[in-house]
Amino acid sequence: MTNKHSASLTYRDAGVDIDAGDALVDRIKPLAAKTMRAGVMAGIGGFGALFEVPKHLKEPVLVSGTDGVGTKLRLAFEWQRHDTVGIDLVAMSVNDILVQGAEPLFFLDYFACGKLSVDTAASVVGGIAKGCELSGCALIGGETAEMPGMYPDGEYDLAGFAVGAVEKSRIIDGKSIAPGDLILGLASSGAHSNGFSLLRKILTHANARPGQDLGGRPLEDVVMEPTRIYVKPVLAALAAHGAAIKGLAHITGGGLLDNVPRILQPGLAARLRRDAWAMPELFTWLQRNGGVADAEMHRVFNCGIGMVIVVPADQAEAVKATLAAHGEQVSVIGEIIERAAPDAPQTVVV
Repeated sequence: MTNKHSASLTYRDAGVDIDAGDALVDRIKPLAAKTMRAGVMAGIGGFGALFEVPKHLKEPVLVSGTDGVGTKLRLAFEWQRHDTVGIDLVAMSVNDILVQGAEPLFFLDYFACGKLSVDTAASVVGGIAKGCELSGCALIGGETAEMPGMYPDGEYDLAGFAVGAVEKSRIIDGKSIAPGDLILGLASSGAHSNGFSLLRKILTHANARPGQDLGGRPLEDVVMEPTRIYVKPVLAALAAHGAAIKGLAHITGGGLLDNVPRILQPGLAARLRRDAWAMPELFTWLQRNGGVADAEMHRVFNCGIGMVIVVPADQAEAVKATLAAHGEQVSVIGEIIERAAPDAPQTVVV
């Protein structure tokens, strides 16, 4: 029973606008529709999304991954660049499940804010849909949470969840990697979505401003360049070369030094040749303006390599050619060696 001496409160009075949420769903539906693929049985709008396991797989194994965009979002807020962080969100998860040989099947997102701006949220989800198109997976569901008092006005957080499938006999686990194998490096598009706490500190230290030139482009365009999605070229290489691809590593948090060892057996190490690829201007600018040591650069940033692939030496050129034919810039950046000692580093940059 309401008090006749007081106004009747609504959810909108508490800071949650259900009508805005409904308007966002209406904006999202056509974006999601563009990402539909075989296997989708029920997508956005229901309580749960339905997806049929691919019938062409004899022993399908599901591979899942989840991630966010990190403090790159702070620059999205400051610079009002909301249209590409959704691509970052998708890329971080689909690239992760790709390294085990999985084809991404579907993606779900979580968008949380204090006060919902339909335009901002639709711009973000538009990027998510674009990322799903680039990776061939369906955007089949998600959650938009408007939580007054939890986030300042104009700010939000993102999380993403990807599920893929791989034939059990074709799971890539790195166990066949041996000394003498070569390491291919696939070029990154920039900083991707890692190391932005240090990157932002360097921007502040250098008094950098949007609009200033960085390698012939506006600084904000270079910094906010979305994470490259490697799914379609790598799946093409897997289809063409099969067991020749012994291991893949997505170069994310931890950079080259920490991610390559994740696919190596304890007695092996990766020797990378620093002069084998050109480090993009963004990273040389960051190192120069932040006074960052080489080892720190290699551990925090991808330094121009977003994915590595380990292959036998006699098949490296063939795999490289397939990847290049699908738009990748590929370099032979090192080789697998025996580890010097049980406690020696598993990635050495020379």
